[in-house]
Amino acid sequence: MTEPYDWRLQGQERYLQGAELRRSEYRPPRADWDHDHCEFCGSAFSRLGDPSHLTAGYCTADEYRWICRDCFSDFQERFEWTVTEDSNKRSES
Repeated sequence: MTEPYDWRLQGQERYLQGAELRRSEYRPPRADWDHDHCEFCGSAFSRLGDPSHLTAGYCTADEYRWICRDCFSDFQERFEWTVTEDSNKRSES
């Protein structure tokens, strides 16, 4: 559980409270889009090959909002998220 005044909290409850999220590999929404950021801590998600960028996390159904694993873990209970399976996940060999 996080502190009530965690620096990462910036009003996200307006659009993420009770959201249904999906654990997913990051996919840019368009060919000309190269990255997104965690809605809480600002960590970058991309497929650019930058080792500091995340390549998987949790996203809203429209893949517009991304949340890193750490922030998901810290805020899942507070925001009452539910998680669905990634329908686009590749089978692992």
